[in-house]
Amino acid sequence: MLSRTPLALVMSLALTISAAAVPSSDTAVTAAMLKSAAVSLDKAVPETPFIHRLFRPTNPSGRTIIMLHGSGGDETTLASLAEAIAPDATLIGIRGRIVQDGVKRWYKRITATEFDQTDVRTEADAFVKFLNTLATENRLDLSNVTFLGYSNGANLIAALTQLHPDLVRSAVLLRAMPVLQDAPKVDLSQTRILTIAGERDTLYFPFAPKLADRLRSCGARVDARVIGSDHGLGKEDVRIVAEWLGNAGR
Repeated sequence: MLSRTPLALVMSLALTISAAAVPSSDTAVTAAMLKSAAVSLDKAVPETPFIHRLFRPTNPSGRTIIMLHGSGGDETTLASLAEAIAPDATLIGIRGRIVQDGVKRWYKRITATEFDQTDVRTEADAFVKFLNTLATENRLDLSNVTFLGYSNGANLIAALTQLHPDLVRSAVLLRAMPVLQDAPKVDLSQTRILTIAGERDTLYFPFAPKLADRLRSCGARVDARVIGSDHGLGKEDVRIVAEWLGNAGR
């Protein structure tokens, strides 16, 4: 097990959008997952505290982005993408605790599009407890944070909006799908969400409209975009998210 990275570790970002901005590991992992209809849940092992890392720009603006990686990623996977989106933002990357068949995730899966409902809720609760402690220790106002998630991480953020509706006020969900069955009806009228789906994403694209509809039914202001992409990320995602954040202000 990897050791916990102290929050005090501060890294100056000098990154540019490149191939590194596309979390290729997620695409490769997704392809591998699709080859098997299911996995044995007894191989899913949770790690103990959430490993995380703080990235500070040279001239921080006051904006904070919390990054949740996709399957097979870690707390650094989305850093270059997020830096390209908001070069002046402070970034907090967090690693999912579940390791299933050697792949880091945010919750256990049963098939590529079916998930362990108890584990989704358990990990969501653990994440919120961790995040509240992190916010207290670092005087972080979570109401002014933007959550940025990709694939498995975006799915957890979507679940958080429904399980802990007071937590998320601004979220960017890249290649997401709904994971909660029997999702509670909550008030998300104070929540603003951008979703970006890839029309060539054979895994998640068919579920994207359902997610947007579910969030809207709770009152969330959802900007649902579709781009000519597969499950991977690229410059079009950067452009859309940067524009969306700019329109929102800080």
